[in-house]
Amino acid sequence: MPDFPLEEWTIAGLQAAMTSGELTSAQIVDLYLARIEAVDRSGPRLNSIIEVNPDARAIAEALDHHRASLGQVGPLYGIPIILKDNIDTADRMQTTAGSLALVGDPPAQDATVAARLRAAGAVILGKANLSEWANFRSSSSTSGWSGRGGQTRNPYILDRNPCGSSSGSAAAVSANLCAAALGTETDGSIVCPSHASGVVGIKPTVGLTSRAGVVPISHSQDTVGPHGRTVADAATVLGALVGVDERDRATAASAGRFHTDYTQFLDPNGLRGARIGVARQRYAGYSPHADRVLAEALDIMHAAGATIVDPADLPTAEQMGQDKSEFEVMLYEFKVGLNAYLATRTGVPIHTLEEAIAFNEAHVAEEMPYFGQEIFLQAQAKGLLTDEAYLTALATSRRLGGADGIDTTLREHNLDAIVAPTGAPAWPTDWVNGNRFMGGSSSPAARAGYPLVSVPAGYVFGLPVNITFMGTAWSEPALIRLAYAFEQARGPRQAPRFRPSLA
Repeated sequence: MPDFPLEEWTIAGLQAAMTSGELTSAQIVDLYLARIEAVDRSGPRLNSIIEVNPDARAIAEALDHHRASLGQVGPLYGIPIILKDNIDTADRMQTTAGSLALVGDPPAQDATVAARLRAAGAVILGKANLSEWANFRSSSSTSGWSGRGGQTRNPYILDRNPCGSSSGSAAAVSANLCAAALGTETDGSIVCPSHASGVVGIKPTVGLTSRAGVVPISHSQDTVGPHGRTVADAATVLGALVGVDERDRATAASAGRFHTDYTQFLDPNGLRGARIGVARQRYAGYSPHADRVLAEALDIMHAAGATIVDPADLPTAEQMGQDKSEFEVMLYEFKVGLNAYLATRTGVPIHTLEEAIAFNEAHVAEEMPYFGQEIFLQAQAKGLLTDEAYLTALATSRRLGGADGIDTTLREHNLDAIVAPTGAPAWPTDWVNGNRFMGGSSSPAARAGYPLVSVPAGYVFGLPVNITFMGTAWSEPALIRLAYAFEQARGPRQAPRFRPSLA
């Protein structure tokens, strides 16, 4: 690949270049658009970008024009950011969750997170490909594939999977196609793609960022968060997203708990005196390669002054491995949430989950060439959110992940955070057999609505392996501090080189 002038540039570096007059926002946009053409649409053909914003350059030019008159601007002013294609933008781009069933008129209103990025001066550069319907259509799906966008490829080794569902968001950041990106997570959909593509992912506490205008799965677990090449970049974006939003009742709980500047918690000495627990039971041991990277990471943290409590297992780990309450909650909430979201859209082919099922059946060749929609059918069969089965499942799932899980371990071992491998090295993409998911550590926090920070920790055969820091609700400051200190001690990530295969 030819040299790229903005290779591994940080948000702070881009902002400094604009402030000094070395670069304009329009020039930065042009460079990223050229990079998308060279890497995403030709060359390696990552296929991580589902659509480019046709107005991106005009937006950047307008920001450049106003920069001088504004005086001091915020850290995201003029910075190009990609949004996952399940986040509404009221512009000339589509919002489809990767499905042809939502191709039509754009949404009438920006998602709150998109509006907040615009208010911060960010340039929405385009939309990222994803696992269709955020990987909630089939239990035999292939992550990174959508009917509208096709298959996203892993930027490190192209025949490997980028994980899902925020596949394109993480891959685009990793491949230097943008400065940062937004993803969404219900269970693993920010942190697993971050791990597979070797970038930082922050999955916020549910309610810290608004989900208004985001195609939903589960209102009790969905959250929107950033991907960045560094912890500092991800923290910078997170600060622009937060705040109470009357369009999303869950954000009311964040009042007095959010920070509009998470970079204040970036402390290179943040591991000194910290107590870090290691969740081994169920969340390690499934991959010797990931275990080796974890061991190296623990040595780095210990050398940086942390006390390592190993093991510090979640008492509910085995029970969560067998318990089905989380999936039951998602099935119930998906139908209700999707129907409510679709009621806000006009000029698209579907208006209910039932119509989405019928659309897929009428467009099998385009929408179901590799896997079906059995999860859609299960969700359609569910009743109301007043059903006893739903209420029991919700209480059980939250308790196992939170009060009896993460919170108990933090309290009993007096921990600042818990750490585990984010996952195993990326598996080969396989449309015949689907995903080969070996294991991960996202589910306890997903059930409880708690935050996670996934950060690059090492490489196996050229594939990245991340570790995840997890904590209780609203503990983003502590997790960012620890992840940043680890990143500084570990050293910068290795940028991908788009190898065709492992051989």
